[in-house]
Amino acid sequence: MPAPGFVPLTKYREFPAEEMVSRAKSFRDDMLRRRTVRQFSRRPVPREVIEDCLCVARSAPSGANKQPWHFVVVSDAEIKARIRAAAEEEERSFYHGRAPKEWLDALAPLGTDENKPYLEVAPYLIVIFAQHYEVSRDGRKLKNYYVTESVGIATGMLISAIHMAGLVALTHTPSPMGFLNQILGRPAQEKPFLILVVGYPDEEACVPDISKKTSEEALTFV
Repeated sequence: MPAPGFVPLTKYREFPAEEMVSRAKSFRDDMLRRRTVRQFSRRPVPREVIEDCLCVARSAPSGANKQPWHFVVVSDAEIKARIRAAAEEEERSFYHGRAPKEWLDALAPLGTDENKPYLEVAPYLIVIFAQHYEVSRDGRKLKNYYVTESVGIATGMLISAIHMAGLVALTHTPSPMGFLNQILGRPAQEKPFLILVVGYPDEEACVPDISKKTSEEALTFV
């Protein structure tokens, strides 16, 4: 395998310390406004906004630069309805049989159940697939590395980009999610990672009254 080529780092921008602190605080304050929303508006969202947010996600670092992800953007009403029907079928099995009591107790304060109307209401569903291997032109399987970590980083960057664009999002992970491969025609080497529901919040949207861990609980500087 040929050695990779290298080019000068030309796009890095350094800022004076005071500006760096200001930028970090501004970004912090913007991101701390982010909330997960389950009540969406049907208001349309410009496709260009979604494309730009996905451009950010696709720039994420990944193991060996394999970029082991594929994003399927769903706006078609019929396909969204099929995804909702399949997801709710799995969720009914989860909430009324497969889920341990401890898990249900943890979910109870959030008010979630098997009903997922937002899968049809929101203008966009972004279904994120993790590619555990590639198939070469001669049919060989080429393993990807650090797939979960890489796709997780890309998803986090996508959620941040969506928030900074002025939209809201919800991560949805029905289990199992194999129906997404069938509905969306994705190959066997791709495993659904999650569904990201994207749009504007409903005018009467509410969110749980919850808090995050304090810095003392979550951070250690050594």
